[in-house]
Amino acid sequence: MRPIEALLEIARDEGVTRIFGNPGTTELPLMDALVEAPDLHYVLGLQEASVVAMADGYARATRRTSMVSLHVAAGVANGLIGMLNALRSRTPMVVVAGQQDRRHLVQDPMLSGDLVGLASAATKSAVEVQHARDLPVVLRRAFALAARAPAGPVLVSVPMDLLEEDCDVAVPARSPVTGPGAADVADAAALLAAADRPVVVAGDGVGRAGAVAELVAVAERLGAAVHHQPMNDGIDFPTSHPLYAGMLPPRNAVIRETLAAHDAVLIAGCRAFMPHHYTPGPAVPDGLPIVQVDEDAAEIGRNFAVRHGLVGDLPGTLRALAAALDGRVPSAPERIERLGAAHARVRAETEERARAAYGPAPMDPAAAAHAVAAGLPDGAVVVEEAITAGLRLRAVLRQDRPGSYVHTVGGGLGWGTGAAVGTRMGGGRPVVAVLGDGCAMFGVQGLWSAARYRVPVAFVVMNNGEYRTLKETLDEGGGASAEHGRYIGMDLAPPALDWQAAARLFGIASVRAGSAGGLAEAVASVRDLEAPLLIEAPVAGHAPSPGDRPPGSR
Repeated sequence: MRPIEALLEIARDEGVTRIFGNPGTTELPLMDALVEAPDLHYVLGLQEASVVAMADGYARATRRTSMVSLHVAAGVANGLIGMLNALRSRTPMVVVAGQQDRRHLVQDPMLSGDLVGLASAATKSAVEVQHARDLPVVLRRAFALAARAPAGPVLVSVPMDLLEEDCDVAVPARSPVTGPGAADVADAAALLAAADRPVVVAGDGVGRAGAVAELVAVAERLGAAVHHQPMNDGIDFPTSHPLYAGMLPPRNAVIRETLAAHDAVLIAGCRAFMPHHYTPGPAVPDGLPIVQVDEDAAEIGRNFAVRHGLVGDLPGTLRALAAALDGRVPSAPERIERLGAAHARVRAETEERARAAYGPAPMDPAAAAHAVAAGLPDGAVVVEEAITAGLRLRAVLRQDRPGSYVHTVGGGLGWGTGAAVGTRMGGGRPVVAVLGDGCAMFGVQGLWSAARYRVPVAFVVMNNGEYRTLKETLDEGGGASAEHGRYIGMDLAPPALDWQAAARLFGIASVRAGSAGGLAEAVASVRDLEAPLLIEAPVAGHAPSPGDRPPGSR
């Protein structure tokens, strides 16, 4: 479906029968397409203030979201008073504004301007679409946001050349959003109970809401595999549970491949999927039936269509869902046994590989991560900001107690040191901070506070002397860096970072782990700490020889 066809199809699906506007050159693709859309009536106004006012009155009379078409910066400026009125009166309205052709926007052509900047103060949201493939998703979001309490106008700026692109775009289905009423929960439960291969995605909202036990009950009644959301910030499902299948990687292609093996999915408390590295295509396979449960109505159907969207208190909603599923899936115990055996095999293989890599420093990254996990005393909290080492750590950690794992998906480096100090101050459990050396350099000043207040945290610095995640990303792309084994601006040596010297600077005791076994012993000592300890863990770096490329690269 062409972009302009997708625009009209979504308008129809959202209940639009009239489009209010005053056309100009940037609206010509729309005006031309309306010739073959007799069900969509164009209501002409001779000035944009009148156009928006008509749409305001129409929306109030019909109790439906109205649609407006405005022309470039001048049209948006003329319509601002109407949008401001609609915002104050909480009138649901989607304003599609034509922007100049992107191919010469850099030259500041006539009629162009900052449409988003102009409209931001008079709308709930204003956004400009940059890619044709994003237009359907942005429009769906606009209609959902315009109608969501408190209702109001939402502006979508659409460059005229985007509507004329000769490309095929997919139109996501409209996602129903309801409260967790009995009928809604019953319908969602029926969909999940009918699935042969259900799967659950546990989002960080579950942990924040204290709803882990409730999600476990739902998963066990279904006999469904459970994944943590990509780069989860906490424990949202017990990682030693037989149904736990690990974290979804933050790449759409891998998420899509994983979910494609299932015929229904429950997504609970998850903020979309927040991919990190770009891969083509959506995160969710086409047509996969989805039940989404969240406390934030904005998350329902944000990036993918759902069959049932339940908005409300997560513990209560999940309890109701578990009750509705009770006894509905007779095969659940068999599924748990089967999945548990498969997950146990994967875990055993991961453990075996990590233990086989044990040796003296500089340590294999997987062995170092395993040593940290093996050394953790009961009840310890892991605060992790280690990027590549952190991914390996997630694969071997077995934590069931909520609050045992602390991470930030925000991506602002230097967080880990201070977060570990605050975590220990706020609770009595032992705290181990696992930090990449690059991350630790961004927040090294936090060690001073740990020393001043004698906060008993073990700071484990994974010292590989490089920004390894950047090198691995370049390797995947198969560019010149991977070809020549040379990476610009990604090495922290020479001079090498001396973390024991850094500890002395701040008055903190330190130890250098000489082997994976020594690292496990050092981590275990956190149970007896009365003051901070820095543990330097020398880890092998990433230095491929010229021509050494990862599988699948070119």
